[in-house]
Amino acid sequence: MDAGSDHVASPPIPAGTAEERMVREDVVREIMARLTRGEGVKHIARELGLDRKTVKRWRAKGGWRPQRRQRGRQVERFRAFLLARGPEVAWNGRVLHRELQGLGFAGGYLQVQRFAKPLRDARRWASVATVRFETPPGQQAQVDFGQLRVWIGAAPVTVHLFVYTLGYSRRCFAYAYPNERVPALLDGHERAVRYFGGVPVECLYDNPRTLVLGRTASTVLWHPDVEDFARYYGFTLRACQPYRPQTKGKVESGVKYGKRNALAGRRFGSWDGLNAWLEEWCRTVADLRVHGTTHARPIDRFAAEGLVPLGARPPYRYQRVQTRIVPPDALVSIAGARYSVPVRYVGQTVTVHETATAYALVVDGTCIAEHAKAARHAVVMDPAHYAGLLRPDGRAVPDAPPRCDPAYRQLGDVMVRDLGIYATIAELRGAA
Repeated sequence: MDAGSDHVASPPIPAGTAEERMVREDVVREIMARLTRGEGVKHIARELGLDRKTVKRWRAKGGWRPQRRQRGRQVERFRAFLLARGPEVAWNGRVLHRELQGLGFAGGYLQVQRFAKPLRDARRWASVATVRFETPPGQQAQVDFGQLRVWIGAAPVTVHLFVYTLGYSRRCFAYAYPNERVPALLDGHERAVRYFGGVPVECLYDNPRTLVLGRTASTVLWHPDVEDFARYYGFTLRACQPYRPQTKGKVESGVKYGKRNALAGRRFGSWDGLNAWLEEWCRTVADLRVHGTTHARPIDRFAAEGLVPLGARPPYRYQRVQTRIVPPDALVSIAGARYSVPVRYVGQTVTVHETATAYALVVDGTCIAEHAKAARHAVVMDPAHYAGLLRPDGRAVPDAPPRCDPAYRQLGDVMVRDLGIYATIAELRGAA
């Protein structure tokens, strides 16, 4: 503290802080008090850690004055334009700034960014916020696939986990497939409705390309096979709005639950073993746990689900029919893999009936071969289809030893001629 002064010197302002750019009111008052006492500008600047120009500027102003902020005022003139245009460009500050410059705006990009930020944040929250929606018993099921890698046999395989969740009870059914094509989708539905013994009023889906072929603002174009399946069982198809998967949050949670609880860290010897475990897990684990939302066991709430019973209705039969000509190696090419048929059908036309898990090859109404679906580029051969064509060691079986075999021919079988015959033949040729 200087002699004769009741002001305590403010500590030096560290470089790089906010005070370096904006001097506080108490610091300005200290500057003015020191100037009044006759201290030099250089001495004040060194003591307070300020630039000499800063001290001179406040001396010229004569005391503390709050800074008058001008930023944002130019943007306010274009508020109506920004409020109308902003949602159309997702509040992109660069686009808005470029367009404002064409309207005479002379400010910088940061002014536009500061104006748009709270409005952009509000839009982001509106896009992710949801209202919890509960359906009455028997009203809705939600369907989805999830992907994960699972060890089957000696190698990890990509598994597409089909999950069918009832909206009221949260009871679920899960089954694993090698893909998400229409046959797998319909087979999963068939197994689910048989598992639950009934169907709900409607099923809710995302917008996969295998299911939704197109849509307008009010109409969804469904795959015709899926529509036929829905008509057969009498339920309505529903699709979420695009990019709103949270609409079917019940099945989304079910997919995550199946991945993390049923399949995490497990190995299976075959696809059949995998699906047998999933059915057991649904009955003994998923059905019996206390659900985090309903605070009740799904199997207990299922008693009030009230699904439409199946009655004596037979299973839906989905078949995709194709034709093939059997090549010389008796291996018919289907979906990138090759499957054998009996060799006697080489050159004939066979009909391929595709189901969710297998191919049946038919000629004149008779099934001549049936194979489970295999991966692309696989070759599936049934040895019985080649019976009689080759010996097990690959060599043909002759009926008897060849006549030219020296070990077979006996001496009595050799024709012996008189050499005089050849001399006679030579004389005849010479006379000619």
